[in-house]
Amino acid sequence: MPDQLRPTQITVPTLVRVKPGALDRVGLYLHREERRSVAVLVSHALQSPLPERVRASLSAHGIEPAAWVEVRDNDIEGAARLFADLPATVAAVVGVGGGKALDVAKYVAFLGRLPYYSVPTSLSNDGVCSPQSSLTLRGKRRSLPAALPFGVVIDTDVCLAAPRVLTLSGVGDLVAKFTAVHDWKLAFHATGELVHDFAVLLSDGSIHAYLSHPGLDHEGIRLLATALMLNGIAMELCGSSRPASGSEHLISHALDGLAARPRLHGLQVGIATYILSILQGAHPREIAALFEATGFWQAVAEDPFQRAEWLAAIRAAPAVKRNYYTILSSRDVLPEVERLLTEDELLKPCFRD
Repeated sequence: MPDQLRPTQITVPTLVRVKPGALDRVGLYLHREERRSVAVLVSHALQSPLPERVRASLSAHGIEPAAWVEVRDNDIEGAARLFADLPATVAAVVGVGGGKALDVAKYVAFLGRLPYYSVPTSLSNDGVCSPQSSLTLRGKRRSLPAALPFGVVIDTDVCLAAPRVLTLSGVGDLVAKFTAVHDWKLAFHATGELVHDFAVLLSDGSIHAYLSHPGLDHEGIRLLATALMLNGIAMELCGSSRPASGSEHLISHALDGLAARPRLHGLQVGIATYILSILQGAHPREIAALFEATGFWQAVAEDPFQRAEWLAAIRAAPAVKRNYYTILSSRDVLPEVERLLTEDELLKPCFRD
C-alpha cells in the first residue's frame, strides 16, 4: 500500500544563528530563553579551544552546566543511560561538535522532551538539523526518531577551520538530494507513494542556493550550512527521509556493513549520487562541476575506494530498507555501474582493485 503523507503541523527551529563568532554567544542565546541549567554533550577530544570557548560563554551568562559529557560512542544503550542520568534541573540539552555528539544529544533531548540546541563545529552531513538520530545497536547503524532542534548555532569561522574533508563530506550529502528526489518520483509512478511537493521544493532550492556559490569560503560555508539545515526541515515537513535520502544512501549504508574500512558518510554518498545521477539521466553535469569546484574528486582520489566492495554494496543495497522503492528497485543496475567504475574518467581515479 502506498505511503501516506502525515499532516504538516511541525515544529521548526526558533533560534537560527549562522555567522562568525556564534560559538561565543551560545551562553547568551540560552540566557535569553532562561535556560539556566543545561546538559552539554561534547564530541570526545574536540579540538581546543572550542570546548573552553563554550564553557566561557556559558559562565559569562551565569549558566552552570548540570552535566558536561564527552561523547565517544553513539550507541543506543549509552544514549539511554545518559538520559536516565540527567539531573532533574536540566532545562535544555546542548550538543557541541561532530556527528556522534549531535546525534546522541538530539536523542537524549527527544527522550526527555527537552529543547535541543545543535552547535556543530563542522558540516559533514545534514544531521545538524534533522528529525532523526543516527545511533548504533550491537554495532549496526539505526536511524531513530528525534525532534528538530529548538536552536541551531553555526559558527562559520569554526566550520571554515574544520578539516576540509569534513566539509566535502557535507557537500556529498547535500547533492544526494538530487537523486533522492528523483527516486521519490520514481516511487510515485511505480507504487503510488505520495510526493510532498513543498518538501521537494525546499530540498531542491537548498541545493541550488549552494550551487550559486559553490565555494569553501565564508559565503560557501554559510550557504552549505543553511542548505543542510533546510534539508532536515524538509524531512520533518513530510515525515519522511525521502527529500534527502534515496538509493545513494542505501548504497552508503550497505558499504558501512560490508567495507573493511568505511569512509565518511558524505564521501560515500557523494560518489554514489554521481553514479546514480548518470543512471537516472538527471544532473550529472551539475554534480561533476560542483565536485570539481570544491575539490571533492581530488579528496576521494587521494584515498580511493575498493571497487569490489562497491559492487557488493550496490548488490546488497535494495535490501537495506524494505518497501523503499528507488532506481535500484526498477532494474539490475550492476552491469551499468561496473562499466562506469572502469570507464568514467571522473570515477576511475576514485577506485582501485
